[in-house]
Amino acid sequence: MRCLRRADGVEAIRVVCERILQELIEAEATDVIGAAPREHSETRTTWRNGHRERVLTTQAGDLDLKIPKVRTGSFFPSLLERRRRIDRALFAVVMEAYVHGVSTRSVDDLVKALGADSGISKSEVSRICGELDEELTAFKERPLDHTVFPYVFLDATYCKARVNHRIASQAVVIATGISATGHREILGLMVGDSESKPFWTKFLRSLRARGLEHVQLVISDSHSGLVAAIRTVFLGAAWQRCRVHFVRDVFSVIEKGSGEMVAATIRTIFAQTTAAAVRTQLDVVADMLGRQFPQVEKMLLDAATDITAFADFPSAHWKKIWSTNPLERLNREIKRRADVVQVFPNPAALDRLAAAVLAELHDEWQVFDRRYLSEGSMAELFTTQPTPPEPQITPQPESKQLP
Repeated sequence: MRCLRRADGVEAIRVVCERILQELIEAEATDVIGAAPREHSETRTTWRNGHRERVLTTQAGDLDLKIPKVRTGSFFPSLLERRRRIDRALFAVVMEAYVHGVSTRSVDDLVKALGADSGISKSEVSRICGELDEELTAFKERPLDHTVFPYVFLDATYCKARVNHRIASQAVVIATGISATGHREILGLMVGDSESKPFWTKFLRSLRARGLEHVQLVISDSHSGLVAAIRTVFLGAAWQRCRVHFVRDVFSVIEKGSGEMVAATIRTIFAQTTAAAVRTQLDVVADMLGRQFPQVEKMLLDAATDITAFADFPSAHWKKIWSTNPLERLNREIKRRADVVQVFPNPAALDRLAAAVLAELHDEWQVFDRRYLSEGSMAELFTTQPTPPEPQITPQPESKQLP
């Protein structure tokens, strides 16, 4: 109590938090051991063997905690996280970078901030990576046949990694889906050298092998390798070309000063309320812009089917399915974590960190149980889709009976 009286308001809060947490840690230790300090009990399973210090950083300040050590077994309080999944991934990546000889002063500072000294052993790095990889592999390879995903979004972001002793750009490709109940899920990811058709085809086939079926619409940019893979793997599914990427492509063929006017004109296509009006407006816009920008007219007409594919689906879904914007947050989170490392020691380290980021976000979506699209509108999607025709059976001529 004397220290509380002497402390100012902020310090008093810190001291109280520290005292409460320490009491909770001691109480949990007593429960695990089966006896309080210096207590004789038949339920005792082991004995205390001193404490080890642990600094916990909070909004109230750094709390100096003491974690009881035990003679046999191990004890770590449940109210303290050893490491969150992302933090463990970042830790593993940095330490792996150290082992591979790409350490720098900034990496050394980061290691210390993560609570480890720079002299960590290779076996410790292997243990951390192995534990994390097992957890992340289970996430990446989990079955997808528990429901159907009529909408699938595909995109890629790029990070630097060392490949064959050279720094190379690596693509982190991501797939998310909207389930039949309107919930979002992260379906998978893969790290590779490029976005070629074989690379995308391998990724999409891995999703199919895990049970991804009955895809009605795939939303992505117009990368040639990706589009070819979509048409190969998802036969029968429509393809929506991301309208944001399309407008960026348009900007590359017009002068900068005309960009806002052209973009505003193109946006009128997506402001219509019926499928027929959307496609009629595209023809009107193409003719209007073609007088000054003939190349834009050609781009609009060539992409007419692809940028208006959304119009064949329930209008309540249009704003959510005409672009890959839903993947932007995922890309930003990966880049934010990757910027800490800057250059990954190998593609596996990049895959580890990206998978950890996505697994955390996926868990967040499941815990909060938020629907990206309403259940009622998803029901409309399935009732409005035409049912496949029944196979036609050609009658066979009756055989003649011999007299």
